[in-house]
Amino acid sequence: MKVRFWYCGLVADLKMSRTPINPGRRPKGIVVDGNMTEHYYGNSIASSSSASSLNSSSQGTEDDHAIAKILAEEEENASRYGGNLGKRLSHLDSIPHTPRVIGQIPDPNHATLDHGRLSGRLAAYGLAEFQIQGDGNCQFRALADQLYHNPEYHKHVRKEVVKQLKHFRKFYESYVPMKYKSYLKKMKRLGEWGDHITLQAAADRYGVKICLVTSFRENGYIEILPKDIQPSRELWLSFWSEVHYNSLYEIGAAPARVRRKKHWLF
Repeated sequence: MKVRFWYCGLVADLKMSRTPINPGRRPKGIVVDGNMTEHYYGNSIASSSSASSLNSSSQGTEDDHAIAKILAEEEENASRYGGNLGKRLSHLDSIPHTPRVIGQIPDPNHATLDHGRLSGRLAAYGLAEFQIQGDGNCQFRALADQLYHNPEYHKHVRKEVVKQLKHFRKFYESYVPMKYKSYLKKMKRLGEWGDHITLQAAADRYGVKICLVTSFRENGYIEILPKDIQPSRELWLSFWSEVHYNSLYEIGAAPARVRRKKHWLF
């Protein structure tokens, strides 16, 4: 049987046999109170502006505030799910995470084996994938689905991750094998693949533990912890062969997806 897989903007025909911000450390989301300054907590940044700048703010700033209000509502809804998943799988042994860029992409034959291995692990753990579009934004879409139960918020997540990378350069630069400014410019682009450096930045920015169930033969489970703070929640992703991320839920526990009218800001 031939199955066509889409992942991160690539397509291959393969033959196959039969949680987000710690309230104790920083404000939840972007607080809009009419009198804000830029707050830094631990190794994360929450973007805001002063009262005087609000009066003369551009449309972009107004959009940021509108986005913040929308995302705060979505975040509150999303945080109700997945609380028991980490407890049930707390026995899993994880390996230390080292931020890195994307490794070698496997050939189709190896990718087929990897996909079978990942499927077996997910079944053994009682997990199901929510399929994420493979358009090059899959990591950010999967993170947005876990954070807000809406993959379409991937642009906002990418923007926040790039902010984190920019403002806390010293924590990430040593892992980047190119000029850091070039790396930031690349990661700003829609369709650019996320890597393990952007995953670490996402964990730091949102104050969450990111749990990866992978297709790797030896490293089946990886935990990515935020720096210097206790994670407020867990985000669960599957990671297939260096090329695609999906969002994970317990079998039968994924929240119902109500098709929302797309907001003009996203």
